[in-house]
Amino acid sequence: MQQLPPNCRACPVVNGMLYSTVKIISIPNFSCVGLQLKVSISCTCSMAIFVCNSRCSLIRPIHLSFGTLEDKFSKRKEMRECVSIHIGQAGIQVGNACWELFCLEHGIQPDGQLPMEKTCNGGDDAFMTFFSETGAGKHVPRCIFLDLEPTVIDEVRTGTYRQLFHPEQLISGKEDAANNFARGHYTIGKESVDLCLDRIRKLADGCTGLQGFLVFHSVGGGTGSGLGSLLLERLSVDYGKKSKISMCVFPSPQVSGAVVEPYNGVLSTHSLLEHTDVAIMLDNEAIYDICRRNLDMERPTYTNLNRLVCQVVSSLTASLRFDGALNVDLAEFQTNLVPYPRIHFMLSSYAPVISAEKAYHEQLSVYALTNSVFEPSNMMAKCDPRHGKYMACCLMYRGDVVPKDVNAAIGTIKTKRTIQFVDWCPTGFKCGINYQPPTVVPGGDLARVQRAVCMLSNTTSVAEVFSRLDHKFDLMYSKRAFVHWYVGEGMEEGEFSEAREDLAALEKDYEEVGAESDETGYEDEGEEY
Repeated sequence: MQQLPPNCRACPVVNGMLYSTVKIISIPNFSCVGLQLKVSISCTCSMAIFVCNSRCSLIRPIHLSFGTLEDKFSKRKEMRECVSIHIGQAGIQVGNACWELFCLEHGIQPDGQLPMEKTCNGGDDAFMTFFSETGAGKHVPRCIFLDLEPTVIDEVRTGTYRQLFHPEQLISGKEDAANNFARGHYTIGKESVDLCLDRIRKLADGCTGLQGFLVFHSVGGGTGSGLGSLLLERLSVDYGKKSKISMCVFPSPQVSGAVVEPYNGVLSTHSLLEHTDVAIMLDNEAIYDICRRNLDMERPTYTNLNRLVCQVVSSLTASLRFDGALNVDLAEFQTNLVPYPRIHFMLSSYAPVISAEKAYHEQLSVYALTNSVFEPSNMMAKCDPRHGKYMACCLMYRGDVVPKDVNAAIGTIKTKRTIQFVDWCPTGFKCGINYQPPTVVPGGDLARVQRAVCMLSNTTSVAEVFSRLDHKFDLMYSKRAFVHWYVGEGMEEGEFSEAREDLAALEKDYEEVGAESDETGYEDEGEEY
């Protein structure tokens, strides 16, 4: 055991305070950083000396609360970690924005170190679900970045947060997928998928209770669609019981990143249907419009778009990363939002999206925010919920929010009948409240606010997105345009027909779950809160 400093002695008087018994606690191979011990000692004042003999030379008194030392260790053993996988240009750029925000929220510096004042205050270590800690006290994200060409990943390797990531977490090839699903899935992607799975396995082995995967990708590009689908298929085999939540960027109605987007989108969605538990749909055009309208931006950049998307991701994962009154894990999204396995494509919305100049003059009450997330113009995919019916909603509040206000806001929305639910599902809302207020990137476009809400909703109106995609697919496929590029990479033409038929069946599924609703059935059969 290390020598005690002069002002801390293992005797009845410690730092001028009288004790009947003082325990000296020494725990081998355990860090005191971020750990608030709970120890039973036989004295009226709760104080003990903690000596960590693994790597930390700091010996300090710790104020104790009721409970035992085992309580804290059992909590650490029950850690429910998430592994994030960022695939292709869209996935990597959204990932960059997310990890920047997570570091700001938890006070982690760009080199992965936690400032001394945070570690010395004991504090909350719930964020270890998303970060692992090295022997040198560095916090490393539980994630991998994956692309078939190096350009975008090189930006991470040379960017502000280059020291945050382990070099093995950044995987890039030399030849890209050229917007071709077949190259990402069958040829170029197939060569690197085993290396990716090996890195994912290492991350999973470092978890005490892996909860699941968050997968970020687009369905229109070659890498995001092809390699993304291949990786999801392999994850289903290797980690069948773990949750897989996909944040996927779908092709926009008017703006196109590639001519063959409809092919990639249909082929990728065919895979998402079987190999993800929840898919959260985003589209660039919808987010552009939100930035233009709410933040008064003439020409929003991808950085602006990604910072808005990462606020949604942060809200979804806040209860996993902060200790809160009502915690939600990944499996709960699936349980509460997915009535049938195939009906798992969600719309997302976030409020407030507001600039600093406007925030000062606007009333951002819980009711106003709740109303905002139901506005069609605030949906992060081009889709109008008024054209369909809701099956389930999950509202995640954060900041200065109390259950009474949430109940009142939801009660008013139900009374007004402004949103229509299918009648076979009672109008129940799943709500989560986390007291950690939203964080914004310094110098960014979003105002710092005291409260915010993010909504995930399962609505029959998402069939609009598939209908648009299918229509564009049909126009090209009727002439077999560009099909030779896919067949030349080892795909069979029959796979196009199979994927298209699966999406036609999905459209029919959404039509049926909406049609089952009896027009007269508006009674509230109970209230979930």
